[in-house]
Amino acid sequence: MSWNRPLIVGLLILLAALGWWRLQPGGGEIRQTRLLMGTTVEIVANGENRAQLKTAVADAFAEMERLDRLLSSHRDDSDIARLSQSATGATVSPESAEVIALGLEIARRSEGAFDLTLGRLTTLWDLDAPSPEVPDSQAIDAALAGVGPEALSLDGLQVKKRSPHLHIDLGGIAKGYVVDRAIAVLREGGVVSAAINAGGDMYLLGQRPQRPWRIGIQHPRQPDGVLEAVQIVDRAVVTSGDYERFFEQDGIRYHHLLDPGTGLPARACQSVSIITDSVALADALATAVFVLGPQKGLALLAEYPGAAGLIIAADGSRHATPNWSAYRSPL
Repeated sequence: MSWNRPLIVGLLILLAALGWWRLQPGGGEIRQTRLLMGTTVEIVANGENRAQLKTAVADAFAEMERLDRLLSSHRDDSDIARLSQSATGATVSPESAEVIALGLEIARRSEGAFDLTLGRLTTLWDLDAPSPEVPDSQAIDAALAGVGPEALSLDGLQVKKRSPHLHIDLGGIAKGYVVDRAIAVLREGGVVSAAINAGGDMYLLGQRPQRPWRIGIQHPRQPDGVLEAVQIVDRAVVTSGDYERFFEQDGIRYHHLLDPGTGLPARACQSVSIITDSVALADALATAVFVLGPQKGLALLAEYPGAAGLIIAADGSRHATPNWSAYRSPL
């Protein structure tokens, strides 16, 4: 067995020639990094008024920290922890309800390929353990008992669970929502040019001084390779891939993108990149499409006209929405 965890947390490589985190800081650039939501979060903001930028960036981080306290499944006092611990459900904050509502919508449209109720399954796989192992089939079946889009319902701020053993996992959507809210705070603070990267969940606000943001998408089978580059203005970009968190056992790769139908890692794709106007939406769609595979995944993306997607299938073939080409940039 071998354990492979790339040094760059996230699913997008921002190479020096393409990226933004190695830009030489200028007189009007603020750059700050913090550990949040189990990953490295970096904000880069550009503008003439450095004091205004510093205040806006501090406010954005404060908002992310506040939301992390609500949405984290690793805090005993969070909305999500209380919901998982309850036998029947719980009343949650408006922010948690908004995330759950979007998650349930994607779950319905993807016919369960995206699923908020897989908390027991993700805990069972425990891919962050020092030496992860493939769970036995009986344990997987037990973790899947009672899960699915119908297992959770939302009425206003009241979340109801069909099973007392149901554990909620917002790992495929919450981080994106937190970035969306941080971008809103930057806008309210007068920032017109900024980038937030939360472990590969990214939003690019406005443009870098005098040119668009250019992002290199990691090649799923070449750790230091770039699949292609995209230019982004006022959009989110998220990639889900089988190379970010995985281990190998008996020559088989086991990764964190689990198929709710089998309880095993999804096998139809190597990576899925989504560009849209919301990081939360891009986050959830990337996961759903990865599970669905190219044909059904493209059909799902067609339901979201503003979304563009690039799918690398299990055999390495490329499949893209018609509007993906509008974002391509020369390497």
